Amino acid sequence: MSDSTVSDPLAELSAAGVSVWLDDLSRELLAGGELEKLIADKHVVGVTTNPTIFASALSKGDRYNEQLRLLAGKGVSVDDAVLALTTDDVRAACQTFGPVHLRTGGTDGRVSIEVDPRLARDSDATIDQARKLWETVDRPNLLVKIPATREGLAAITAVVAQGISVNVTLIFSLDRYRAVMDAYLTGLEQARAAGHDLADIHSVASFFVSRVDTEVDRRLDALGTPEAQALKGRAAIANARLAHQAYAEMTAGSRWQALAAAGARPQRPLWASTGVKNPAYPDTMYVSELVIAGTVNTMPGSTLTAFADHGTVAAGTPSADDYAASTAHFETLRRTGVDFTDVTDTLEREGLGKFEDSWSELTASVDREMRAVSTDEPGSSRPSPKKSAGADLLAIYLNDHLSGATAGLELFRRAAQTQQGQEHGTTLAELAHAVEQDRDSLTQIMTDLGVSTDHAKVALGWFAEKAGRIKPNGHLFSRSPLSDVLELESMLLGVQAKSACWRVLRALADSDERLFVEHLDELLERAERQAATLEQLRLTVAGPVFRSAQPSSG
Repeated sequence: MSDSTVSDPLAELSAAGVSVWLDDLSRELLAGGELEKLIADKHVVGVTTNPTIFASALSKGDRYNEQLRLLAGKGVSVDDAVLALTTDDVRAACQTFGPVHLRTGGTDGRVSIEVDPRLARDSDATIDQARKLWETVDRPNLLVKIPATREGLAAITAVVAQGISVNVTLIFSLDRYRAVMDAYLTGLEQARAAGHDLADIHSVASFFVSRVDTEVDRRLDALGTPEAQALKGRAAIANARLAHQAYAEMTAGSRWQALAAAGARPQRPLWASTGVKNPAYPDTMYVSELVIAGTVNTMPGSTLTAFADHGTVAAGTPSADDYAASTAHFETLRRTGVDFTDVTDTLEREGLGKFEDSWSELTASVDREMRAVSTDEPGSSRPSPKKSAGADLLAIYLNDHLSGATAGLELFRRAAQTQQGQEHGTTLAELAHAVEQDRDSLTQIMTDLGVSTDHAKVALGWFAEKAGRIKPNGHLFSRSPLSDVLELESMLLGVQAKSACWRVLRALADSDERLFVEHLDELLERAERQAATLEQLRLTVAGPVFRSAQPSSG
């Protein structure tokens, strides 16, 4: 096969008018040259960031150590250290994307940085921090991320009026999206009155996609009817298409036309949360189904890799029939019993909570790392502390739990795979994803405590789960009605054991500064929610199984 016939789905996506942005950034990505390779080879023309991404970057490698040591030596606060670390990375990324920014006339080559999500309900504080981020990074291709809360709308208008470019994030509903567009237009009008060059102001509106299907599917599973099952996996794309219809209506209006004549740039729709959460769905569906010229798709690394490998560019700008079909889908959801307004309200509330949790994780990581490096000599590696007998026992204990967590994760994944497309499939897929995150948290805690992973023991846990698939359920190799009950009970026991581990670490946190109370409390709460969900599923499944075994009366 000649080079001219080799498929390049990302090139095709770019040629179709979609800007490919990466939802990831780290100092390793910057310093290792990987970001330049993604720009050159994978058609990446922008980057978005969030606190979770920065916290993950901080935990890998030692590229932050020297700066952390200097910050600790100066006695700066954790919040100021977070500002320094994140803005330095974002400034460097802006520099890397400088040629793209110039080549596209400022449209792409954009790098986003998020305001502290704890300020999402405070307009004035959000405005102040947005201005501080803008001035600190001091690069024309920066976008400041502001959540689209009601309070955030006023902040969006105010910062745009000051000439600051904005990435409006956490948009789920069409009504809120229209309010975001109105806030942007109002900001542009005020900027024009203040004498700003409108051509220098850029914005994207981040419309979240996959989380919509996750929440709607969960409610359809709860309804449990054949009609409800037939509606799964379609709300997110329909919602995004209707958002594009709203955007097209706005840009056709006289208000926008007047601003465009004055040099204003459109606030492009950005498809966010495009990683597929449900393994039953194609892993590129939230890219392939939203190939719309003039939009942005920001992808996590796994989705970018998947699309580069086997993505397809089949869809195009939605037609009037597509818009009508999307509207009809939501009418059918309403008749079926799904309140979509409550869905989007729930997603915004949960999204804010996740943002705040991520920020707490980031500040805890920075605090932990600053204290860890503050005693190091510049250029030296960290000394290995002398281990006590208690430390050895803790290492054994944590490796035992890591082995169990590995086996448990395999069980959750298998259960989710088995139940794909069935009543409880979405719930089990979400649980499997959460359990994977918890296992990652355990490995990070072990790293923080200086505990090495016993890979043989972890592998044994994986093997034990595989070998344990033959259970006393009445069938040696096939599943019986009892299989689901036994699996749910095993998963519940695993979550309860995980809770016990978190409680032990929570008790140790009172005297060990390497452990963080807030993070462990959050892990405990998550485990309790998982246990409650599993208990409800267990009883739901067990009832019909055992009632069918009761002798009939008469």
